[in-house]
Amino acid sequence: MITGFLPDFCNNRTVFLLVLIIELLALVLALANSRTLENFWTDLALVSLFTQWVALMVAATLCRCRRWLACLHPPAVTVATFSIAQLITLLCSLLALRLATDTGFGAHSLDWLPAILAPQAISGIITLLALRYFYVQHQWQQNIQAEARARLQSLQARIHPHFLFNTLNTIASLIPGQPDRAEQAVLDLADLLRSALAHRESITLHQELELTRRYLAIERLRLGDRLRVAWRLDPDLPLDLPIPALLLQPLVENAIQHGIQCLPAGGILTIQIEKRTDALRITVANPQPATRDESHGSGQRIAQDNIRQRLQLAYATPDPLAIIETPAHYQVSFTVPLTVRD
Repeated sequence: MITGFLPDFCNNRTVFLLVLIIELLALVLALANSRTLENFWTDLALVSLFTQWVALMVAATLCRCRRWLACLHPPAVTVATFSIAQLITLLCSLLALRLATDTGFGAHSLDWLPAILAPQAISGIITLLALRYFYVQHQWQQNIQAEARARLQSLQARIHPHFLFNTLNTIASLIPGQPDRAEQAVLDLADLLRSALAHRESITLHQELELTRRYLAIERLRLGDRLRVAWRLDPDLPLDLPIPALLLQPLVENAIQHGIQCLPAGGILTIQIEKRTDALRITVANPQPATRDESHGSGQRIAQDNIRQRLQLAYATPDPLAIIETPAHYQVSFTVPLTVRD
């Protein structure tokens, strides 16, 4: 993966935003220079042609050089990008003067020198401001990602004492009469602990499903017939699709802790994964009691906020979790794209 604080100038969205910003700059320059409406439209056309020409050539050069620039330190990237922008601006200024009908290349220095220095100064100021913005934006993104990694590690290391205590008690009770089930429970618990200690930021969909199944197997030993699971998985799921770790299992854990185990008769936990044209739709639904403990609700929100932030970072979605809540029902859904971002 290519890193660095510069945006990807090979991306269509980045180029479109660049063209839009440069056109706004051309509009400001034309307004500042024009005195009549006729002159304004003429100046806007000429300034737009020149600035867009420079901007697109700079973007194309940075696109071709992005792998090389990604290997440099920020000060070197700043110097290299500034030099590229200045050189392209100078070449475009000389070419524009060469093509001009009223000021030829052989004009006196007082005629063409300001026409070269003004674009160089404007280009330099805009380039430095843009580089500063890109660097600050990159640092902010790095801080957000570091916070998300810290939250993921906290989520991976979080083993509820009650869950561990209840699991060990369940295993102990199974050993005399059902040693095979006790052995399987030990293996399931070992896999959960191994996943908690792995600190992986991404796993495959298959691994996430297996982790969730092992967690459910342990909880089913404790809750018995009170926990009923309805798996609704499309048959052609891309099981090798990489996704952020611990997306499904914490939601299932919340559904059991804050919903099913609070009901005397238990209930049905529904896990649905639908394959759509360009994404997977994952839904976890469970019944819930009419009155809930507020402390349990806060714990549920912490886990959901963690998942929401990691989905936002991984897939750049503004509000990835869709929550539907009624007095007797709770449902959480989110979407995972089928294509991995670069």
